[in-house]
Amino acid sequence: MTPDAVVVGSGPNGLAAAVTLARAGLRVQVFEAAAEPGGGSRTAELTLPGFHHDVCSAVHPMALASPFFRAFGLERRIDLRLPDLSFGHPLDGGRAGLAWLDLDRTVDELGRDGRAYGRIMRPLVAHDDEVTEFTGSTLVRVPRHPLIAARFGLAAIEQGSPLWNARFREDLAPAMLTGVAAHTIRPMPSLATGGAGLVLTMHAHARGWPIPVGGSGAIIGAMIDDLVAHGGEVVTDAAIDDLAALPAARAVVLDVTPRALSRIAGRRLPDRYRRALERFRYGNAAAKVDFALSGPVPWANPALAQAGTLHLGGTRAEIAAGEREVARGRHPESPYVLVSQPSIVDPTRAPEGRHTLWTYTHVPAGSTVDPTEAVVRQVERFAPGFRDLILASSSRTAMQMQDENRNYIAGDIAAGAATMLQLVRRPVISPDPWRTPLSGIYLASSSTPPGPGVHGLAGWHAARSALRHTFGLTAAPSLEP
Repeated sequence: MTPDAVVVGSGPNGLAAAVTLARAGLRVQVFEAAAEPGGGSRTAELTLPGFHHDVCSAVHPMALASPFFRAFGLERRIDLRLPDLSFGHPLDGGRAGLAWLDLDRTVDELGRDGRAYGRIMRPLVAHDDEVTEFTGSTLVRVPRHPLIAARFGLAAIEQGSPLWNARFREDLAPAMLTGVAAHTIRPMPSLATGGAGLVLTMHAHARGWPIPVGGSGAIIGAMIDDLVAHGGEVVTDAAIDDLAALPAARAVVLDVTPRALSRIAGRRLPDRYRRALERFRYGNAAAKVDFALSGPVPWANPALAQAGTLHLGGTRAEIAAGEREVARGRHPESPYVLVSQPSIVDPTRAPEGRHTLWTYTHVPAGSTVDPTEAVVRQVERFAPGFRDLILASSSRTAMQMQDENRNYIAGDIAAGAATMLQLVRRPVISPDPWRTPLSGIYLASSSTPPGPGVHGLAGWHAARSALRHTFGLTAAPSLEP
């Protein structure tokens, strides 16, 4: 096959681009450096036979909210399970903040701070589509819904500044918001962490944080099935280190970092653009531990057994202190730990009566420290007896994360520091940052807007740019199943 378009990288963004181009009637070929497609959205037996663990991404706040996945009909292609409790946030003494899918229930259970939490979240949840439209693309444009964007911006300024405690009187509600904001792996408070935390918390109450039956690899499988059904193909074990290694095609879409684009394109790039790519900064890292368990986690607060996701680390002040330590190049004594319990809604993840537990913690970029003991201690803090349930574990340091995925520079799973500047300049300031100065060459990774997450939006935007500028097609193709 002589392709019309080639895509480098088969993560969610690369495949979103490939599907969109193929649906427009183009011949599409995808090249993947690894032996299996999927990038960070793969599922494998990492610990023991019969225990299926997500290699990187596990819970998907954007699976039901992403405009790409909604157009693609993802919820009609795979089984997405919604825990009633989107996320939980334990504190010492058996207390916990509970973010139910039902916002009213969440507010009612938060006591004195319930109304304050509701005043932040209700306007966003009521307009989640408009907020997603604003935050799901480049910020270098006039928003379609300026009043809603302004309201979101004011909330982000509050939760991203020293004012972030002004409306709260207790510790549960602010801890909950901080646990979500910490997904950014950045010091807090900041405008970027405040904004990202609000968007993710909004999704927890608007449509929920679903878990795919069979693992994150099910999302990749659905996308590849659609690509193949429309004439495309995926070639694995095919690392691309130079544009000259690709077949002649009118468009090339690269699901790679700016550093990789600079290397692959070399001196073909204009000097000014290459300098912008070289200025692009990468952030701190994640280190991961997966567990095979003999039973469910014995949380001190029994309600947490219903949570698809948990944020461990304690109070707002404790988590902020830990993230500051990471930013200073240190491993915190009390680290932030992100936890997923997929087997509570997906019995295919483990043998009957057994469970899997997915965790990661934040570490300095380039860390080679095994995180297992630090993670076990933090889980045990809120679930005494957890250690006794461990049948096996599998860990990866930050540098091992990079070894498995070229886009995770020094363990940076966000493919670029999520600073406010780099959410605007990702990797350049432009209303079309997916289009490079080279004719027919497009960038489609999480290093472009809207940034990290399994949403397919960077690839979708890049493909639509390619359809307009390279193929002269202004109408977006239907992605319906």
